[in-house]
Amino acid sequence: MKPRTALRRGRRWLARTLRRGRLEAHSPRFAALFASNARVERVAGGLRFAEGPVWIAERRCLLVSDIPADRILRIAPGGDVSVYRAPSGCSNGLTRDLAGRLVACEHANRRLTIEDADGTPTVLADAFDGRRLNSPNDVVVRRDGAIYFTDPTAGIDPALAEQPVRGVYRIAPGTLKLTRVVDDFATPNGLAFSPDESLLYIDDSAVDRHHIRRFRVCEEGALADGAVFASLPVGAPGPPDGMKVDREGRLFCTGPGGVWVFAPDGEHLGTIRTPEPAANCAWGEDGHTLFITARTSVYLVRGVHPGGVLLPDAG
Repeated sequence: MKPRTALRRGRRWLARTLRRGRLEAHSPRFAALFASNARVERVAGGLRFAEGPVWIAERRCLLVSDIPADRILRIAPGGDVSVYRAPSGCSNGLTRDLAGRLVACEHANRRLTIEDADGTPTVLADAFDGRRLNSPNDVVVRRDGAIYFTDPTAGIDPALAEQPVRGVYRIAPGTLKLTRVVDDFATPNGLAFSPDESLLYIDDSAVDRHHIRRFRVCEEGALADGAVFASLPVGAPGPPDGMKVDREGRLFCTGPGGVWVFAPDGEHLGTIRTPEPAANCAWGEDGHTLFITARTSVYLVRGVHPGGVLLPDAG
C-alpha cells in the first residue's frame, strides 16, 4: 500500500472513530497507536469506585481496588468477578514487586503493605520520622527493587494528617528504609517510570495544578529537577490520576474525559474517551491491551500498539 493511501485510510478511520466518541485525536500520530478495530469495551461493572488495576499474568486475571467497598476484586478475561481480598484497608494503588508479590496502598490503614506467601498483608511502611503516613495513594516498583509511592491526604480527613507535607517516598531495595524524595506537591497522585527508568513521572491532582512533573532518577534513588512535563485543564472534572508508560515512552494518564496520551516530548497526542470518569489504567494480557478503571466499571482497549509491559507485574 502506498504511504499516501495508507494515510488517507488512517484519517478516514480516525474520523469514524471520532464520531463514535471513543478515541479523540489531537495529532496524526495518534492513529498509529491503535489497530483499525480498536474500541473501548466494558469488562465489568457494579463497583463503587474502581482503582489500582494490576494484571496478574500467570493467573490471567486483573486485580482491581474497589475503594469504598473495602475490597480487592479479581476480574477474569471473560468478565467474571470475584473477591480477592476483603477487607483491603480501602486499598487504592496496586502493583507487584520483583518476586510477584502484591503491593497495596491502604487508604484506611494509612500504610503500604506487601503480600506474604499465604496472602497475608505485611506492613512495608506506615510512618515516617515518627509520624503516621497520610494516606498512601499509588505505587511503582523499579527494576532494582526500590519502591516509590505517593502520600497525599485523599483517603483521610486532612485534619488527621500527621506529616507536614504531602510527599513522595522511596523504600530502598531489600530493606524497609524509608526516604522522602519529594516534598513540594499539593496532592501527589499517580506515578510511572520511563522505559529505561531514568525518569519518573508524578502527577499533581490538586485543583489549582492538574499537571504532570518529570523527575530525573539519580544515583541511590533520589529524584532531581521535577519540571512540569504536561498540563491538563485546571477546573475540568477528573484530575490527573493513575498513569502508565508504554515501551516507546508515551505516557497514558487518566484525566478529564478519559485517558490522555502524551508523546515523550510532552505533546498531547489524543484522548481515549471513557463513558465514566477514569481513575487509573494498566497494561494487561499480551501488552497490547489497556485496562481502565472508571468509577463503577472497568473498561479495556484492545489493539493498542506497541503496548507497555515494562515490569513483571504488567502494571
